[in-house]
Amino acid sequence: MAVSRTLCLLLAALLISAMSAAAQRMTPLVKRVDWDRLEQFQETITREDFQRLLDTVFAPRGAAAGVIEVRETEALIRKTLTPSETMTLRFAKDAATAKSVRRYWRTKARGTSKQPLKGVAITLDPGHIGGKWGVMEERSFGRPGDKPVQEGDMTLLVAKLIAPKLRALGADVELARSEPDPITAFTVESLQGEARKEMEVLGITDVRERYDGPRDPMKAHTVQWHAEKLLYRVAEIRERARRVNTKLEPDVVVCLHFNADEWGEPTAPTFTERNDLHLLVHGCYSAGELRFDDQRFEMLLKLLNRSHEKELAMSIPVAEAMQKATGLPAFEYTTGNAISVHPRGFIWARNLLANRLYECPTVFLEPYRMNNQETYARVQAGDYAGEREVGGKKRKSIFREYADGVVAGLADYYRPAAR
Repeated sequence: MAVSRTLCLLLAALLISAMSAAAQRMTPLVKRVDWDRLEQFQETITREDFQRLLDTVFAPRGAAAGVIEVRETEALIRKTLTPSETMTLRFAKDAATAKSVRRYWRTKARGTSKQPLKGVAITLDPGHIGGKWGVMEERSFGRPGDKPVQEGDMTLLVAKLIAPKLRALGADVELARSEPDPITAFTVESLQGEARKEMEVLGITDVRERYDGPRDPMKAHTVQWHAEKLLYRVAEIRERARRVNTKLEPDVVVCLHFNADEWGEPTAPTFTERNDLHLLVHGCYSAGELRFDDQRFEMLLKLLNRSHEKELAMSIPVAEAMQKATGLPAFEYTTGNAISVHPRGFIWARNLLANRLYECPTVFLEPYRMNNQETYARVQAGDYAGEREVGGKKRKSIFREYADGVVAGLADYYRPAAR
């Protein structure tokens, strides 16, 4: 049967597309990268601003060498590495002629002194899952007879305390999750095939199907463990990001977390004397991370949509309000996966899946150390109104202290006198 020229062209296009997709190097659960989305940013940024953001925030220490080449009037970007496929991003001649950037989030507020958050759309993202999933996601510990310290439950409680306070200040508030359950449609069982692929990529041998309890020393050699990680570390976050970017479309996402040191045996946790506070903005990719096509694309999307400026500007008053509320000192990274972007050391740039995938500005909080003795005692005291004596000090509940700090910081940022 004769094949029309149109059909031949279509088949050729599909073949080229398939070859391109096959050549892409992706992180787990990513099927393709839509590089055409970056076309909207042609001539929206000057060479100077692009270079500054790349070198000082997103790809410090030359991490983008070999994948992004900054030229006088354009940047040559590697879409794939083997075989090499590129796109050209044209720079604006100057700030005055730069084209406007299209995005779903707004940079301006219309609040009043009494309702500084009027009309501001905020999504609260309580980190992790909690509930029956807490042990699986390795975010649960506690001595026998004590209340379990589960980060997912704690962040959800804080989110539910924050939400009505923000609404009273005029904000439109949604929660990325409102129950201690995943919102992704994936299950551990449905991810076993992907888990086997991941184990093959990692070169794991002596593969077992299941592990024998949470302290099994060979847990990392099981399909079960890798499928679970894909569920709570990847699929769940990607689903939250999909909802944020396509349905909720907020002006800012506030990611709520609690920090911790390694606690060892969950029923006999190791406690730390350290207790501190830090916030994260997006950035600080490593050269290895930028060799993944999807991470390279996602970095460029965040850089070009100019969310960083607002992300940092919002994080500063939130960090200051949190420090005032908690009295905690600044946390300091000693590893190379983060860079300080605040003179007092409270704010760091780091590449995490959540703050990478949320296209709008993202305020990412990591206060307290859950396995600090004082923090542990305050978690055991639970939530309560007013103040109680805990550990020899009269204090608010740790959850209300956290909530009040976040609300005060956001109100400070959006208050008309501050803009």
